Amino acid sequence: MKIDLSFSLKQTKLMKLFLNNILFVLVSVLYASTSYSLPTNRRGEQCHEKSNRQICVKRMNIKKYNLLKGNRIQIPVIPFKK
Repeated sequence: MKIDLSFSLKQTKLMKLFLNNILFVLVSVLYASTSYSLPTNRRGEQCHEKSNRQICVKRMNIKKYNLLKGNRIQIPVIPFKK
């Protein structure tokens, strides 16, 4: 009885590839669901230097809720000064 090893090798490689892709997607989804914006106390620290802290915190809260809903938000990029 002759066993076709090439088919079984192809099949095992395909199964490993499929399993790796499924695990990668699963880990990505789990990690993405736990990484959100700044906590409340950190938002207050970020707005500490602003002239009107309450408005700054309110804007950050609105951005957080929009982000959690899935809406796009604009994040300003501040260039690094040496």
